[in-house]
Amino acid sequence: MRITGLRTLTTVQDWGRPVGDANGVYADGLVRVPVVVVETDTGLTGVGLGPHVEADAVFAAIEGEDPRSVTALYDRMLRRVFKAGHSGAVFGTIGAVDTALWDIKAQAAGEPLWRLLGGRDRRVPAYASGLCVALTDDELVAVYREYAAHGVRAAKLKGGLDVDRDRHRLTLVRDVLTEAGRGARPSLMLDVNETWTRKQAVRYVSELERSFDLTWVEEPVRRWDVEGHAAVGRGIRASVATGENLTGLEQHRPLIAAGAVDVVQTAAVWGVTHFLRVAALAHAHDLPVSPIGTSPVGLLHAAASVPNHLVSELQDLRPAVGVEIDLAVADGAYVLGEAPGLGLRIDEEKIAAAGHLLPGELSGGPHIRPERAGHRLHAVESGQDVESPVLNA
Repeated sequence: MRITGLRTLTTVQDWGRPVGDANGVYADGLVRVPVVVVETDTGLTGVGLGPHVEADAVFAAIEGEDPRSVTALYDRMLRRVFKAGHSGAVFGTIGAVDTALWDIKAQAAGEPLWRLLGGRDRRVPAYASGLCVALTDDELVAVYREYAAHGVRAAKLKGGLDVDRDRHRLTLVRDVLTEAGRGARPSLMLDVNETWTRKQAVRYVSELERSFDLTWVEEPVRRWDVEGHAAVGRGIRASVATGENLTGLEQHRPLIAAGAVDVVQTAAVWGVTHFLRVAALAHAHDLPVSPIGTSPVGLLHAAASVPNHLVSELQDLRPAVGVEIDLAVADGAYVLGEAPGLGLRIDEEKIAAAGHLLPGELSGGPHIRPERAGHRLHAVESGQDVESPVLNA
């Protein structure tokens, strides 16, 4: 079996409501979802959800190779782009191709990837994550009731801009999940997407901890700030979670070595091999891992095979347009299917028909860091634009 081609597509995730975080919002709920398809001479194809920046350069490292040599090909892709740097979107391209190769390998073996990797249980515990910073109270409650109807009893809220508003919103979600769980206390997390300084983080979380026993606070300071994460961890009761925007073991290693992270995260976009390596590094330090992503299907399969998986992010309950995934959500967990590979299939006609929904590549959203992030003095006022709020220093 040999790799013969690589195709790229872009579909859309239609949330049907505003989605975003402290950095910005997609007001219409339309988010671009790039797709990579790897072709072979046997007719088997693999699918990866992720960028295709510098796709030709990355593909040159694997063209003509046996796709089943996945980890070796992963390192070939890294070496091919090391001078220009394999971080950011290029690392995402490598991750998308890597996921597609694992898809092919498992299909060739006639097994779902979770079983090929050594998993025993197809259930992967999940927590709700509604990208909910722009929702009204009624909208927030409705969204988390839908998660609760699938048995989910843990939730992560986006916040970090106004401590009083976050306290109120955490209360609303706690009440929804408590009612659904017949009085059982839910797990609550807060994700602020790198919007604070160290001192802001400690003050803000300490205030929330007067009312809540937060499971973790996510990305409280800049992703590379080892000393900052450690300082925050010492100053609050909640665990510190981070890592979704780190690319490569070399970026995770300093945080783990310094004891600056309690829950090690990786994003689905970085691929299966990256997750497996980060999970092994975390396991060596007795730390749990938690996958992040809108449709983290590759990492869900991988998570079923590692001993230190804690819980995986569940964002939209529906996949992107033209994407079908062999899994369900029930009793608070992803339930992976028996289809060979990832169980991920794409309908290119549906994707093409939805082309008019694609937002512009330069449109605003949470991927653009606000000018004053980390340099705000006052709490956000009601009705103020989420892209330019300020918080207590």
